[in-house]
Amino acid sequence: MTFEKGTEYKISQTTKGHFNSAETLTIIRQSDHIIQFTLGNGKGHGSMPFEHMNYLLKKNELTLNKRTLLNSDTGEEKIG
Repeated sequence: MTFEKGTEYKISQTTKGHFNSAETLTIIRQSDHIIQFTLGNGKGHGSMPFEHMNYLLKKNELTLNKRTLLNSDTGEEKIG
């Protein structure tokens, strides 16, 4: 499984404490076995191993919210 840049996930109520109480997590980059992300409402950023991201999805701690296509050249967001 690959994680696409710009994909936004909703963080479950029980897991928000591990993510600075953010509502959403957006993928900004995947390199090898590391996923890099930003948190909604400017609550920070971080990274996690690919395997841990899969675990959170499997346990429904993260659910697909929407996909936002990020244009790296202009920094503009397009909702897809």
